[in-house]
Amino acid sequence: MDSDDEIMSGSPSADELDLDEGTQDSDIGSLADFEHEDGSFGYDKDYLTNPAKPYEIEFKVLNPLDIQVQQDKQFQEVASVIELPTEQTAILLRFMRWNKEKLLEMYMENPEKVLEDAGLGPTFAEAPKTRTIPGFECEICYENGPSLQSYAMKCGHRYCADCYTQYLTQKVKEEGEAARIQCPRDGCHRIVDAKSLQLLVAPEVRDRYNVLLTRTYVDDKENLKWCPAPECEYAIECPVKKRDLRKIVPTVRCNHQHSFCFGCTLADHLPAPCGLVKMWMKKCEDDSETSNWISANTKECPKCNSTIEKNGGCNHMTCRKCKHEFCWMCMGPWSEHGTSWYNCNRYEEKSGTDARDAQAKSRHSLERYLHYYNRFANHEQSAKLDKDLAVKTEKKMTSLQSQSNMSWIEVQYLDTASKALQSCRQTLKWTYAFAFYLQRNNETAMFEDNQKDLEMAVENLSAMFEKPVNELAALKVDMLDKTTYCNRRREILLSDTAENLKRGTSQRPLCYWKC
Repeated sequence: MDSDDEIMSGSPSADELDLDEGTQDSDIGSLADFEHEDGSFGYDKDYLTNPAKPYEIEFKVLNPLDIQVQQDKQFQEVASVIELPTEQTAILLRFMRWNKEKLLEMYMENPEKVLEDAGLGPTFAEAPKTRTIPGFECEICYENGPSLQSYAMKCGHRYCADCYTQYLTQKVKEEGEAARIQCPRDGCHRIVDAKSLQLLVAPEVRDRYNVLLTRTYVDDKENLKWCPAPECEYAIECPVKKRDLRKIVPTVRCNHQHSFCFGCTLADHLPAPCGLVKMWMKKCEDDSETSNWISANTKECPKCNSTIEKNGGCNHMTCRKCKHEFCWMCMGPWSEHGTSWYNCNRYEEKSGTDARDAQAKSRHSLERYLHYYNRFANHEQSAKLDKDLAVKTEKKMTSLQSQSNMSWIEVQYLDTASKALQSCRQTLKWTYAFAFYLQRNNETAMFEDNQKDLEMAVENLSAMFEKPVNELAALKVDMLDKTTYCNRRREILLSDTAENLKRGTSQRPLCYWKC
């Protein structure tokens, strides 16, 4: 485990950061950074989602039809310049990873070389069709006969239509290839174009081929990514560059409301940047197994030592045996958590005399890590419990509606509160990973104050949410107020952190820059 001295060392140089030349002071979201599908640069007024808060970014959600329209438009534009069929132009664009400017420049300079490198060759065949060739024998199946249908691209490597069909079907359906399917002849690098494939394969294979080409388009473009949610068909277009990921957390959301980070495609991890998340997860994998209690789901009552299991998202625990009320995270009396003495979220540094020798420093480093990991893991567990509770929210709403004569619209405040709890728990979880790498200063204290305010508000709302159904109607106004307050405290914490990261102030996690 790294010592605190290593974690809190000073900021490294530009060379240590491995920054590209000229990018140290780059502006986030510079107009020149983003190219539209029509080849123009900059942000259209209505092109991307306009961010309303400092931690939000501009992005656009694309469905499969939008993606196909983008591809077709680029095919037509380039084909009109180089005067080639659309199918061959598509192969060239995919070969050049959709860099139109580079393709046009290289093609005008040496078209034969570009065509050869892309697997097309110097000339093109007419519209593809199968033929019967007298005396022809297929080199794959050794069939022959006067009525045997065969096919060959311009490279001249001819095989019977059935063997060609089986070869293409296997490539598409079993191997998942589309953009770079080559001629069946070993050593021949000619690429099978869309018209050739459509001539030979069944409709379902053509459909799969088109899906794979669409996926290739998104995978090849730096400003496009698929939503990682299972079975989600949406892609996100976002102008964020890799160099910007040191300063921003590009959280995006598809039309199915799946939220994820555009930089690393992990679930939303605001306010922690991608590099810090990667370091934290690796540290947890390396260090967490050394502490058996981290994975434990039970703790002992600090008063009577009875074993207690946490069965809800709220951290306000009451021992059934002795009725002692305490905090699940810090094990301190709950009575202090509603006062100015609340200090559960803040790690108290030990004095220098406690860490004089190497053993004490190592012990102190482990204590510090476990402080933050315990709270990280606790909010992760609480978020899962709150999510399980949210699954039952509709039943609770239905029950409340029947007991209180409230309308379905009037009981929606429970669903709103449930969603607020989930988003706030997710944010709180990552604030502890973020805080682990912070240098101690005044801005860190402000961050922890914001963290504390959000945490206290979430615990209060979680406690209300778990009340019996017959008490929920009377709590409606309080729950609405607390839900609004939780969302507001989350916005304040994320906005303040995002602004500091963009400005590059000392709140930036120093160890993050060493990864």
